[in-house]
Amino acid sequence: MSATTDAQSLEPAAVRRRWRPRIDGRKRTSNWLSRVFFLATVSAVALLVLLLGVLFYRGWDWLSLDLLTQQYSRNAEGSGFQAAILGSIWLVAGAGILSFVIGVGTAIFLEEYAPRGPLTNFLQTNISNLSGVPSVVYGLLGLALFVEFMNIGRVLLAGALTMGLLILPIVIIASQEAIRNVPLGLRQAAYGVGATRWQVVRHHVLPAAMPGILTGTILAVSRAIGETAPLIVVGASAIIFRNPSGFFSDYTAMPVQIYQWTARPQEEFKDLAAAAIIVLMIVLLSMNGIAIYLRQRLGKDRW
Repeated sequence: MSATTDAQSLEPAAVRRRWRPRIDGRKRTSNWLSRVFFLATVSAVALLVLLLGVLFYRGWDWLSLDLLTQQYSRNAEGSGFQAAILGSIWLVAGAGILSFVIGVGTAIFLEEYAPRGPLTNFLQTNISNLSGVPSVVYGLLGLALFVEFMNIGRVLLAGALTMGLLILPIVIIASQEAIRNVPLGLRQAAYGVGATRWQVVRHHVLPAAMPGILTGTILAVSRAIGETAPLIVVGASAIIFRNPSGFFSDYTAMPVQIYQWTARPQEEFKDLAAAAIIVLMIVLLSMNGIAIYLRQRLGKDRW
């Protein structure tokens, strides 16, 4: 009896001695990996700060109201960004409306109406895969479908439709997640008082999911506003001397204008491009801030 008790009391110590080398080795590995990840983070932040520093150093003196209100000029001192800003606004408006209507409708169908089965899984898988397709592929699709097949031409409408397709998978996925996060009890309570499926979706699910849907849509649009490759492929002009007047006008966009300025040999245009990048960054940060505000504002006391 006493011998058995002594053996049992010695077992934890023996186990600790046996596993101590492995535990110490894993701790050392964990410490080293923590240091590596920390250095990687510091390096990325330092590189970002360096790039922003160079950007502000070269472009700060060129920031002025004239940059936002003047048209393109062959002289850097008199060149402006107005046509590109308005072109981006038109593109964002068209792409946002298209992706929001189709994306939210698709998300509602997949989450609330579509039966679970191979076809639904196939659609879901392909939507997820489309969100990772390079943007230039969407540019080629827009060129073949909207410019050539539908014969719209290289106008603003073709660019807006192409950018709408680019962000559509992101809007669908974000809307699905927002709808999926609505508590099941909310649906059951509405069904319990005799509401139809569409009434449940219209009056209960959509209002509850709207903060997440708007956040995903705005973040997707902020991605579209910074894209260059699909717009160049689908026909955005590098040089425009007038503002767009509608969806069938010639157009340019902020990323395309920046790309054109950086390709010029004069150093003044590169400084002007740095100032334009600062303007584009301000627009993107503002859109992200709006998304955060809407999520907090609409999500407050919604249940």
